[in-house]
Formats: sequence, structure tokens, C-alpha cells
Amino acid sequence: MIIWRLEQDLKGSYFYAVFQFERNKKLKEIILQTYTIALPILLGYIVWLLKRQKVDRDANSKGTMLLLKVQLIEYHEKWIRRGYITKHGLENFTEMYKAYRQLGGNGMVTHLREEIEELKIKDWEGE
Repeated sequence: MIIWRLEQDLKGSYFYAVFQFERNKKLKEIILQTYTIALPILLGYIVWLLKRQKVDRDANSKGTMLLLKVQLIEYHEKWIRRGYITKHGLENFTEMYKAYRQLGGNGMVTHLREEIEELKIKDWEGE
């Protein structure tokens, strides 16, 4: 009786182990199939998001660059009309010019910067 029960337990364990192995094998196949379908979709969505963000960044950069250009032209006209520039005004103009160039601004503003740099520098602003 004890030997028969031991044989039954061993057979049951064997079949249980085979059943578990087959179940795990099927589960792995399902997971692999899911990944092969879902992964390209997920990657395509990520690429779409990145392209959309690039378009938004490009538009923001272009808008910022145009605003800087307008401000630089206005500052140029102001200081050229006065015939001098303050240290603070020169510092602001220079920082805006650097940002404008980093955003890809053209050389037209470079000519304005050169004219500004030729102006006499005053410590105060008075007419």
C-alpha cells in the first residue's frame, strides 16, 4: 500500500511538472506574441510624439528669435538716435544678441551690434 501511494505521488508530480512546463511555455509564447505586436505600435507612438514636440520647439524658437530681433532693432534705433549707450543697455543688447544667434538668427543683426559697440558708453541715461 505504501509503495503504491509513493508511485502515485511520483507519477502525479511528474505529470504536474509537465503540465506546469507546458503552461509556462504557452504563457511565454503569448507574451512574446504580445510584445511583437505591441512594441512596434508603442515605438511608432513615441516617434510621433517626438516629432510633434520638435515642431512645437521649432515654432517656439522661431517666435522667440523674431521677438529678439524686433527688440534688438528697437534698442539699436534708440541708442543710435541718442548717440551713446549705457553699460546696462550694452549688456542687455549683447545678451539678447547672443541668444538671437544661438537660436539661428542671421547676420543682419550683427551689423546692428557692430554699430552699437562703436557708440560712446555712459554710466547714466540722460538726454
